[in-house]
Amino acid sequence: MFCSLVAPVFGQQRKQLEEKRKQLIKEIELTSNLLSETKKSKESTFSRYVTLQKQIKKRQQLIETLQIEIQFAAEGIERAALVIDALKDDVERLSAEYAQLARVAFRQRINRTALLFIFSAADFNDAFRRWQYIRQYDRYRKKQARLIAETQLMLADKINWLETRKVDKEQLLLSEQQQAELLGKELAAKDQLLKTLKSDESRLSSELKDKQKAHRQLNDAIEKIIREEMEKTRRESRPTASADDAVHALPDAADPLSTEFESNKGKLYWPVTSGVVTGYFGKQEHPTLKGVEITNNGIDIQTDVNAEVKAVFAGEVVGMQYIPGYNYMVILRHGHFYTVYSNLEEVLVKRGQQVGARQGLGKVSIDRRTNTAEVHFEIWREKTRLNPLQWVRRK
Repeated sequence: MFCSLVAPVFGQQRKQLEEKRKQLIKEIELTSNLLSETKKSKESTFSRYVTLQKQIKKRQQLIETLQIEIQFAAEGIERAALVIDALKDDVERLSAEYAQLARVAFRQRINRTALLFIFSAADFNDAFRRWQYIRQYDRYRKKQARLIAETQLMLADKINWLETRKVDKEQLLLSEQQQAELLGKELAAKDQLLKTLKSDESRLSSELKDKQKAHRQLNDAIEKIIREEMEKTRRESRPTASADDAVHALPDAADPLSTEFESNKGKLYWPVTSGVVTGYFGKQEHPTLKGVEITNNGIDIQTDVNAEVKAVFAGEVVGMQYIPGYNYMVILRHGHFYTVYSNLEEVLVKRGQQVGARQGLGKVSIDRRTNTAEVHFEIWREKTRLNPLQWVRRK
């Protein structure tokens, strides 16, 4: 009874682990492809370092998942061995009982003397009782034979399952060993890249200043467009309200598009079909420059060269501008929410256009020095910045 209750739960956990392992392998393959696209030059060292950090993290998660799977496999094998032993005991016990019945039946010749046994009864009631006894005895013998056959089949099935799990465990152990070897090589490569970066900190600091300047320009442009849209929306809905009141007024909670967008929190599409997050939302330490803190108003996703950037949700194009350092930027309005897509090389939409979810907005720009492609993505609720990873679907 215990085994029958545990088996479905164990099977479900094992399936979840297998799915997680497959997803991690898929992400590692993607990161490996992105790493192979970068040129081995000083300009690409930082990009390679950040991507390799992501690769190492995923590899470590994969090894942890494999270790859990191996533990599950070992526990499953142990449980199966116990069940097999119990089934063997059942077969021996049932066979012994059946042999005893057969010996009794042979000595008493019940099958051949059944009629004589019944008709030799003292009266009708005694004859009826004898007939019932013979029927029960015959049914019991058949039941014992059926139980032996069923138990033997169950035993054979468990033995086959056990052998399969042993093979699976060996494959998992081999995979864990291979991943550990790859992780060791990646950690060594990371250390080497870090040494290279430390020897060129002046260049990195200069690049960081340029990036921060571009980031401020991007943020100012986004805030300006959103503020203008807020003023426009409030003027249209409240013609008598002043511009200052419009900026500080609370958003209309009944706006259907805002409600629909908010109800899809955690389920929005990604702005690119495939990619690796290399820059996270909020304040964080610089990956290589000690004591330097950087702020990201969105997330950065390294993706395939020439990848198409797509709308994460249906909306209206309300802004489009070229920002040095971020190339073309497109803003979509979804009621009181805004999504920002920047670092586009070319734009496929125009201001005022209505776009659907997953509709192409443009092509991601390529950094010619490093041969990498990265899209910067942000989500705003009016003038409040939101963490995009809390809004897009989990990969």
